[in-house]
Amino acid sequence: MRRTEMRWATLAASVAAISAILLLGLSGWFLTAAALAGASGVTAALAFNYLIPSAAIRLFALLRTGSRYGERLLSHRAALRAMADLRGTLFRKLAAQDGRAAPALSGGDASARLLGDIDALEDLVIRQPARVAALIAAATSIALVALAGWQAALALTVILAMLPLLLRMLAGRLTREPAQAAADALSELRTQFVEYAAARPEIAAYGLAERVSARLEGPGAALDTARKHLFVGEGVLAAIMLAYGVATVALVLALATGPAHYVALALLAAAAAVEAMAGLSRTALKRASVETALHRLDVIAKAAPPLPWPEAPAETITPARVRLGKTRLRPGARIAVIGESGSGKTILLETLAGLRNAALDITVDHLSPARHPATQLRAHFALAAQDALMLAGTIADNLRLARAGVTKADMWQALYIACLDTRIASAPAGLDTILGEAGGILSGGSASGWRWRARCWPGGRGCCSTSRPRASTRRPKPW
Repeated sequence: MRRTEMRWATLAASVAAISAILLLGLSGWFLTAAALAGASGVTAALAFNYLIPSAAIRLFALLRTGSRYGERLLSHRAALRAMADLRGTLFRKLAAQDGRAAPALSGGDASARLLGDIDALEDLVIRQPARVAALIAAATSIALVALAGWQAALALTVILAMLPLLLRMLAGRLTREPAQAAADALSELRTQFVEYAAARPEIAAYGLAERVSARLEGPGAALDTARKHLFVGEGVLAAIMLAYGVATVALVLALATGPAHYVALALLAAAAAVEAMAGLSRTALKRASVETALHRLDVIAKAAPPLPWPEAPAETITPARVRLGKTRLRPGARIAVIGESGSGKTILLETLAGLRNAALDITVDHLSPARHPATQLRAHFALAAQDALMLAGTIADNLRLARAGVTKADMWQALYIACLDTRIASAPAGLDTILGEAGGILSGGSASGWRWRARCWPGGRGCCSTSRPRASTRRPKPW
């Protein structure tokens, strides 16, 4: 679908470019020819046919306007859809990575890559029809200039052929370093924003807002400086393009040998050709930003393929034999891991869950957790973290994050085990109840517990299994 849209966008851009060249060239020819006819006397003026050129000028004006609108509509729609698909693909790949081998990206850095860097790539799609149209416009212009003399047409051909090389060289010198600096500063700024946003209650409670703002000024100033250099480079390139256009028109005028009305046509056609090729200058300006974005996104694109979640019910999985130091755990055993803060309790749990590789004296089925695929560890272990990160969506959305393909019956069962079934069933929207930021109506323990229960496969029992009555008729009965 997007390829079809881009083909139509390219066709529209080409029609717009040809129409613009013909519109200016014909306007120059028409005005000059009319002036010459008028200066030749009444007879020549009356014999001059102005109706056909006037109608053609109006036609080309309508074609140019309509085609430009169509090209922008189609190219932007294709770009938005392509960028949305790319974001979804890279996010799914990053979110499902084996944490032990995933790219070391903070939340802010990942956000900068999936948002800002992908936005930079949008230029690749939007400018693609314009690049093809610029070449077609150049060929059309050269053909029109040839009516005023082959020397002028040859000079224009050389000038237009040199323009892309000149633009690429100048844009590289003017924008490469600022583009890299802007990407790095934006990544640093997003990273700090994400970290400080997570700690905003503490920042407000201890009056640290001014200190935090001061720390954000550094990367903010670096980003502003880099963007200023990019804008300066854009202005310099625009000035060079203006001078290039004036020099082109002057050279065509000096070499033209045809009649005056054809010379006027050639001058305006040459000016329109340089203007059409100016689209390449915008692409050249974005080139450094695009290359930087591609390099940063390549880190995610080259990551390992996403890991599938285990789809087998818990009853079909053979219990793992776990050893913690000298302690061997039998299936179904309940233990408490205690120790001082910083002694490694969280590291132990995250290693068993396959979130990190730590050199600990533990084995799962006689092997170190690092030697097990993440999918196998996910089948045996589920981790209810101390801080539950919640999606700002519905309760059902959050439960689907915990286990792909989970049914509504399983959702209600997880809520029943976590002692939240009655509370959610009494909500007007039930499973479609919207949770606000950080879980909204749920406490940290509630948020962690019910989503963990959805992640675990049926068979577990929580506080509801012995102390709560059977479920109401508004939801599935508990097992």
